[in-house]
Amino acid sequence: MISRRQLRIKALQSLYAYYKTGREDMGRSEKELHFNIEKAYELYHYLLLLILDVSLYAESRIELARNKRIPTPEDLDPNTRFLNNRLIEQLRNNKWLLRFIDQHKLNWSNYPELIKEIHNRIVESEEYAAYMSAEPSGYAEDKKLVTFAYTHIVFSSELLDSIMEEQSIYWNDDLEFITSMIVKTFKKFKEEDGPDKTLMELYKNSEDREYVVKLYRQTIIHRDEYVEYVKENTRNWDLDRIAFMDILIMQMAIAELIGFPSIPTKVTLNEYLEISKYYSTSKSNVFINGVLDKVVSKLKEQNKILKSGRGLIGENE
Repeated sequence: MISRRQLRIKALQSLYAYYKTGREDMGRSEKELHFNIEKAYELYHYLLLLILDVSLYAESRIELARNKRIPTPEDLDPNTRFLNNRLIEQLRNNKWLLRFIDQHKLNWSNYPELIKEIHNRIVESEEYAAYMSAEPSGYAEDKKLVTFAYTHIVFSSELLDSIMEEQSIYWNDDLEFITSMIVKTFKKFKEEDGPDKTLMELYKNSEDREYVVKLYRQTIIHRDEYVEYVKENTRNWDLDRIAFMDILIMQMAIAELIGFPSIPTKVTLNEYLEISKYYSTSKSNVFINGVLDKVVSKLKEQNKILKSGRGLIGENE
């Protein structure tokens, strides 16, 4: 589930905290790294639970309308298509989701205003109106509406943003990524799937878990060496004048260039340049690109970048 880019970002966040807190305890910081990654997985389940509570709120609204002193014909015979949404029903019965929610004690009971907001925005949307009136309406339409709810309503909720920030400092940058993982999860669901349908795993494979730990450790262990490479290729700059985050991003990039022979050089450079757009200054992207180009040339001259594996023929020339 957790992409390599997200793992790089999690490692960057943990490394920043490692150096900036003044408590350079690698073992403790590594535990924080794993906790940070696991919190993203918790958010994945937490947000899947959200649409279930929205559906329950919709059901409560229908019941209130039925119990009016003078109910209208529509109150007595409401359109229950949303309540009977088959994808939501699958999630409601999914044993993996239910187990995780129970184990981690996740619920939205303290945030009724969020449930109401998400529900109202769904109901007021053109997509909801089309869904409720479509004939015929099948599983594909059920899935399409729920996907729309996450990509256009849940994702853009400012109230959800503030709640997430209140609940965990680790969730500040995770919403876009987790939303995309939820959409991918929905794509894999089929109408015939029962309660045993698996959700996404925390790591795609064991290699990804090993990757993030090694990247984190190598960046710290070889810090002086990697910073020296940066210093040598910024001769017109006093190191103290370079943004700390820029140096840290370049340290990580060098660690990956040297320590991971199966990752193409171009992939590493592109990934860290992309990360720098969001986690450093507006001019960092161009600066980091220029420095890393020089560093790569030097490392190749010293035979310290040696790539091997499928599709990497010619990388070492």
